Parts: sequence; C-alpha cells; structure tokens
Amino acid sequence: MVAVLALAAVAGCKVETTGGGPGQVPPVRVERPGEAAATRTPAADDSPRPSDDRPRAAPPAPAPAVLMGPGATGENVRELQARLRQIEWLFDGPTGTYDELTERAVRGFQGKRGLPRTGRTDTVTWERLRGMTREPGQWDLYLMGGQPAAAPDPRCLTGRVLCVSKTSRTLRWMIDGRTVSTMAVRFGSQPTPTREGVFEVYWKSRHHVSTLYDSAMPYAMFFSGGQAVHFSSDFAARGYAGGSHGCVNVRDEAAIAQLYAEVRDGDKVVVYR
Repeated sequence: MVAVLALAAVAGCKVETTGGGPGQVPPVRVERPGEAAATRTPAADDSPRPSDDRPRAAPPAPAPAVLMGPGATGENVRELQARLRQIEWLFDGPTGTYDELTERAVRGFQGKRGLPRTGRTDTVTWERLRGMTREPGQWDLYLMGGQPAAAPDPRCLTGRVLCVSKTSRTLRWMIDGRTVSTMAVRFGSQPTPTREGVFEVYWKSRHHVSTLYDSAMPYAMFFSGGQAVHFSSDFAARGYAGGSHGCVNVRDEAAIAQLYAEVRDGDKVVVYR
C-alpha cells in the first residue's frame, strides 16, 4: 500500500479515499492526469450546432428594363410602330409618338404572348417583337410622312418657289431663300411619273375635280399640263402605300389650305431629285 501511495505522489496523481470503518484502510482511487478534463460534461456553448441544409428560395428575377412608354417620341418609337403595323396590331402611323393607340397595341401584343400587359415596351417585349418582324425600311418608318426635308435645290433660293424634292418626298414653300413651311408629298407611279424641272403655277382651282380620272383635287395648283400640287384624301388615308397619276399629292389638308392661300399665279415650281 505504501508503494502505491509513493507511486501516486511521484506521478502527480490525486489520491482520494472513499471512506471506511475505523481501523480499516480506505480504498485508494488514483486519477491520472487529463482524466478529469476528458470526462467533464461539455458546457452549453461547446455543444455542436446542427447544420441548416434546407434549400433556400431563389431571389425573384428583376423586372425587365422598360425601353419606351407613353409620351416617348423619336425614331425608336417609329420603328416600334412600323413593326406593330407589320403584324397588324397597329393600323395608324408611324407617327413617332408613343400615343394611346400605340400603348393599346403593345398591351394586346403582350397579352397574346403571355407577357405582362403593361402597355410599355420592355426588353422582353421588344425582343419578341423583333423576332417576329423584319427591319423596317425608310418608307415603312415614314409611311404617313413626317420625314425631314432635303436641302433645297439652288434654283429654289430666289423668289417665291414651291421647292419639291423627290428624294425626301417633301415640299418646301420658300420666299427669297427662306423656308415658310414644309410638308410631305407623294408623286406619280411609274406609268405616270411626275415631271421634273422648273415650272410656274399657271392656274389655281379650289374645288377641282379631274375630268380624266373623275377624282377630287382640292386646292389644286397646276404647274405642268394636268399635273398639279393638290390635297389627296387617299394619301391622307394610306400614306405612301399608294401613288398619284402624276400630280404632287399633299396629305395634310390644313397645311395645303394655308399654302393655297399664299401661292400666286406665276410663282415658281422646282421639281428635282
């Protein structure tokens, strides 16, 4: 027993007695170094935490960016309207203004294809529309006029002149080199082309009716035989989808009414490319 106690002291162990009766040598328990720490109950902070392996919901996708909407103007709006016309969601224009008719057409197009019916053209709507239509040409974009006028011919820079460009399909009313007004015009088709050159107004007829074609020619200003500048209700309705029999058609009735009031017999007419 003495040897065991001596060994425990040398090893640095803790000796505990468990008690006993008088005259009895209590049993000896030897605790080895590190044993208490190994058998100690872990503290609450040391408890292992269960891992959260539950699947997390993906964040909602961002709404597509809006490219244009009501009130917008410009070439992009013209292209939108021209493409909507191709698939018969829009029948007016293009005007270059995102008006109520355009908003309604976009909303209908979106609903037909399961897109949110916002009436605004976002990136998803635009790409879907582009995939269903062709690239519009110049006269698709300006089917109903509104195109910029070409630079005036040098012959238009003096005097009082109706300056008519076949390239830009426009008429400038000019006085001494100054543009008073500009309007879209259309010309004769291939069988009956509008003559080019320098002419003068020789007759004005406010309520003229063609005896050859039995068609109304309001605000007619004749400059070469039976060819005249005049208002055309067909041009107003169909734009450049049609043509004249050689006359210079104007689709804006208010504009040509004002022009008719200002032009005099003898004023120059220049038709050029």
